[in-house]
Amino acid sequence: MKAAVLHEYGKPMLVEDVVLDAPQAGEVRVKVAACAICHSDVLAIQGAWGYSLPAVFGHEASGTVVEVGEGVTRVQVGDRVVVSLLRSCGQCYQCSRGLPNLCEGKFALQSETRLHTLDSAPILQGIATAAFAEETVVHQSQVVKMPADFPFEQASLLACGVITGLGAVVNKAKVSAGSTVAVIGAGGVGINSVQGARLSGASRIIVVDVRDDKLEAAKRFGATHTVNGRNENAVEAVKALTDGFGVDYAFISVGNSKVINQGAEMVRMGGTAVIVGLPSTADRMVEFDSFHLGMDRAVMGTKMGTTKLQTDIPRLIDLYNHGQLMLDELISARFTLDQINEAVESSARGEAIRNVIVFE
Repeated sequence: MKAAVLHEYGKPMLVEDVVLDAPQAGEVRVKVAACAICHSDVLAIQGAWGYSLPAVFGHEASGTVVEVGEGVTRVQVGDRVVVSLLRSCGQCYQCSRGLPNLCEGKFALQSETRLHTLDSAPILQGIATAAFAEETVVHQSQVVKMPADFPFEQASLLACGVITGLGAVVNKAKVSAGSTVAVIGAGGVGINSVQGARLSGASRIIVVDVRDDKLEAAKRFGATHTVNGRNENAVEAVKALTDGFGVDYAFISVGNSKVINQGAEMVRMGGTAVIVGLPSTADRMVEFDSFHLGMDRAVMGTKMGTTKLQTDIPRLIDLYNHGQLMLDELISARFTLDQINEAVESSARGEAIRNVIVFE
C-alpha cells in the first residue's frame, strides 16, 4: 500500500510503498477514505515535537473497517468509521472517572508499530494514527461507527478539529446561554469553538485573528464581532466590546505563550480562559500576573475538547444531519495523497480551515 513517509525534517514527505501488518488483539485495520490536515500534523512534520523518523502522520480520518484483530467487539468488517488519535482502555483511573480522553492505560501500539518499509524497517505511526496512508491499524477504541450514508470527508473532520474546538466550549467550559465569549485563532479548531459558542447560545462571540479572510469566515460560523490583532490591541478591543469588563470565557486555539497570556487578560473577574491549542516544545512556558488571577479568574486546559468519542461523535453527526453543525463549510480544498506536500504547505501558510486528503 501507499503512504506519505517523512524521512527527514525540512524535507518533503515521500509517497511510497510500505508494509502494514495485520491487526493484533483489540486492533482494527481501516481502509482510509479521507484524512483532514490538522495544524498538529503541520507542527509534527516541521519537527516541533521531535518524533523519531521515518514516520507517517495524519490523525483526522475516516474510512471502512477491512480487518479486525482478536477480541474486537466495537466494530466489524464493513463498518464505516471515524478514526481518531484518542485511545481509551475503559478501566484505568481516568476512564473510570468518565475522562477517556485522559486514559492512562497501556496499549501495544504505544511501543510497537504495525507499519514498516519494504525491507522491514519500522515506521513510526505518528500521532497514534498514521492516516496519511491508504490503510491504517489502530486500537478499536480509536474508531467510532457512523451511519452508512454519512459522508467520509465530513466524518474525518470530527476526529480532531471539531471535537477539540467545540468540545472545549461544550464539554470543558460548559458555556451557558447568554455568556460572552472570545475565540483567539480562527483556524480549524478555533472556528469550531465559535460553533460551540453559537450552539451554547452565547450572546457575544468575538473572534480574534490576524487574517481578515479568516475573520470573515468566522462570521459565517457564528461570530458576532471580529478583531484583527495585527491592526489593534486585541485585549483592549475585546474589553471595549464587553463594556470594559472582558468576556466570560476566552478560548485560545493558538499554541503560543504570548497569545495564551493575552487570552487570560481578556476575561472579566470571575471569568475563565481555556487553553485549547498545543504549543511547540520550545514555547511551553507561560507567565501570568498572579494578582490578575487572584481576582477570581481561572485558567484551564483541555485535551481534545474533553471528548468522549463513543458518545460525542454520534451527537455531532446528529447535529449535522439536523442542520445545526456546519461541516461542509470547514473544507477548504481537497487533495490526493500524491499532493500531500502541497496540502500541508497550504495549511502551514494559514490558507485553509481544513484541507482534506481524499482517497476515494
